[in-house]
Amino acid sequence: MYPRLVARALSAAAQGFAAVSIELPGAGTRIPLPGVEQARADLIRAISTGDQPGADLVDRLILPLTDQAVPEWQITLDEVLDLPEIGEKVGFSGGVIAIGTRLAAIDSRIAAAGLFAGSYVPRVTMEEARQVTIPLHVLLQWDDEGNDRGMALDLFDAFSSTEKTLCANMGGHTGVPRFAGEDAVRFFARHLG
Repeated sequence: MYPRLVARALSAAAQGFAAVSIELPGAGTRIPLPGVEQARADLIRAISTGDQPGADLVDRLILPLTDQAVPEWQITLDEVLDLPEIGEKVGFSGGVIAIGTRLAAIDSRIAAAGLFAGSYVPRVTMEEARQVTIPLHVLLQWDDEGNDRGMALDLFDAFSSTEKTLCANMGGHTGVPRFAGEDAVRFFARHLG
């Protein structure tokens, strides 16, 4: 994932945007989140047998990550926005759509969001989506075998934003076409200046 994040950050910087990323809770060298590895194994088992993962399983996998990551993002925003060279408008672009959805729902500093519809969605995220009114650019990889396309479409429909775009492309989870990234850059340029 690191090379993709660096490429996205460099693309943002080339457009004149400051970019910051934080290591997700439980990832890299961080302490694993309790119960998440078992939930991930249960999800993989369900997908491999053709079963639809239940809502409780999705909650066990995604909510611990979201519950810890969102406050960490808010602390990061506090620190970054204190820098004199950083403007006031903030865009969020991220891969775990539950994190981006909650952050956009509760933090008024987020002026626009580019979200990747590439993960299962907890029940509470559907409710939080109804609170999101900022401009959205949502990317969906149509053939992402590890995710629920119908759930992604339901979440997109749940967002209350009056300006929201869904860009669906053929290909798997890591097969995002270059032009899709360029579309996201134009989206942020329009909304962040």
